[in-house]
Amino acid sequence: MLIQRSGTPAHDVRERIAVTVTASDPLTREGAVSQLRREPEIELREEPGPGSVALLIEEGLDEDAFARLRRAVRSEGSRAVLVVGAVRESELLDLIECGVRAVVWRREATGPRLVQAVRVAARGEGELPADLLGRLISQVGTLHRGNGAAGGTTLGLAPREADVLRLVAEGLDTGEIAGKLSYSERTVKNVMHGLTTRLHLRNRAHAVAYALRQGYI
Repeated sequence: MLIQRSGTPAHDVRERIAVTVTASDPLTREGAVSQLRREPEIELREEPGPGSVALLIEEGLDEDAFARLRRAVRSEGSRAVLVVGAVRESELLDLIECGVRAVVWRREATGPRLVQAVRVAARGEGELPADLLGRLISQVGTLHRGNGAAGGTTLGLAPREADVLRLVAEGLDTGEIAGKLSYSERTVKNVMHGLTTRLHLRNRAHAVAYALRQGYI
């Protein structure tokens, strides 16, 4: 048997992933916790923090659910994984703006599936169910055609605008974007206002969809 220099048995040490679990009811939360507890690489915590993965289990999405997602990503610095029963068309782009890393349908939320989503988020990558991704692409295309009809899409984005939108797509708020780019918050707000006005975009999510479709981010 291999022995470490400290005198303890050698073993394969893998960096553990800190995970917090939030659900609308205790039974659902305990079920998810029970599944994740079986994985040695996962360290379950009560309090979230920067670099941790926040697993949020929702039946559907409402203002409270979106507030929890935004808080996990923006205030607590976590990487969010959403387990949800259904997502309406009008909510797709809001998920992008919230900075959700992975989405799992509740009907598919087995233990291995949850662990896979947590690993993806911990690596800083993203993952969507195939049907949801298809709907998102379709919606982005619809928004793009609407912009084209308004004559906005031919104008493009300035490099500074693309930089700001790239960080918006990652779920950062105005203050965080300003810090990343060494701008003032007023400058970031002016950039967003200028591009949404010039390109006839309705809000941040619409601007992100435009930038994705055009290949800027």
